[in-house]
Amino acid sequence: MATGWAAEGAVQDQIDATVNDGVQRAQSRLPQGPGATHCLHCGAEIPEARRLAVPGVRLCLDCQAADDRAVGTFSGYNRRGSKDSQLR
Repeated sequence: MATGWAAEGAVQDQIDATVNDGVQRAQSRLPQGPGATHCLHCGAEIPEARRLAVPGVRLCLDCQAADDRAVGTFSGYNRRGSKDSQLR
């Protein structure tokens, strides 16, 4: 039964969880391993300067920009702290 009072430190726990989720999301999007010489989407050659600047790069600059736009933005809403999520 909900009492209306949060445990001590609950707000900080929610803030920490939101920050940790954001860090994990950003780390999961970082390229891993050796970079590709040609774009995986369009097949264009990836310039050497880009391969040196971004380890593990897989896409050319144009395809990467399109991919970033397609991902959209994250609202930052912490469902763990939502009463709606507790009622489901």
